[in-house]
Amino acid sequence: MEGFEKLSRIGPCVSIFGSARTEANDKYYQQAEEIAHKLTDNGYGVITGGGPGIMEAANKGAFSGGGPSVGLNIELPHEQFHNKYIDQDKLIDFDYFFIRKLMFVKYAQGFVVLPGGFGTLDELFEAMTLIQTKKIDQFPIVLVGKDFWSGLVDWIKTTLLEKEKTISDPDMFLFKVVDTTEEAVQEIDDYYAKFLLSPNF
Repeated sequence: MEGFEKLSRIGPCVSIFGSARTEANDKYYQQAEEIAHKLTDNGYGVITGGGPGIMEAANKGAFSGGGPSVGLNIELPHEQFHNKYIDQDKLIDFDYFFIRKLMFVKYAQGFVVLPGGFGTLDELFEAMTLIQTKKIDQFPIVLVGKDFWSGLVDWIKTTLLEKEKTISDPDMFLFKVVDTTEEAVQEIDDYYAKFLLSPNF
């Protein structure tokens, strides 16, 4: 209930995902920070998992850009602690992954996904599944880093689509893969230039 109450007031936001283990000197950390800052320049807030790594970078970018900086934190055995760039009135702690993931989807107008591990992939595939099965309206999903994502995208295309036929042609258009900060932000802007931004908050 606390999550619904707080997030219902944040306005349009983009969820940014990626590894909690990414160091501050990594190119993807710096890119996440840049993307978040540019998104706030364009009127969006940023939602992250609230922890270190890519999450910290995105909150840092939103914070420095003066936009809403939301953190949906969860306690984990080894690596999760909330970062200092979250607006204090927009920090929410969760005990369970399922309700935390609900908040990511319910209150985001798009996903920007940088390199990460199982948690990042979990959030990515859940969003694509919900869109594919029409449980939620479509929104832009942008994968940043062609070198990182190309192997997975090739496997989806050659194995799932062409060989096993476990997905359909339109499913390949549920996401876009980009390399640059500008491309990532442009994908969000272009989508809502074509489709009027419809608040889900």
